[in-house]
Amino acid sequence: MKRLRTRPDYLAVAKGVRVVRPGFVLQARPRQERAGEPRFGFTASRKTGTAVVRNRIRRRLKELARAGAPSAPEGIDFVLIGRREAAGRDFATMAGELQSAFADASRSRRQRRPEAN
Repeated sequence: MKRLRTRPDYLAVAKGVRVVRPGFVLQARPRQERAGEPRFGFTASRKTGTAVVRNRIRRRLKELARAGAPSAPEGIDFVLIGRREAAGRDFATMAGELQSAFADASRSRRQRRPEAN
């Protein structure tokens, strides 16, 4: 699984499609080259809790992405934003929500008009 590491990458993905689920928000945006394995970024704001809680949420999101990466569409960057519910939510439920979020992001991406960049 490849990772997003720089702020410009995160900001670029933030301009893409957003899919909201109870435990996380999935942001997705196709890359310029549109090839290669998907890249993932993870974040949790201070609103979700203390540093211990935020770290637990990010670790759970990383494991979700690791498990769901084989079914993620290629050539797309994803950012998973942890929500407060992610800390105690059932992992299997969140895995199912991630799969449906990938499907919704693909569907939304196809319906949007191409950007003029």
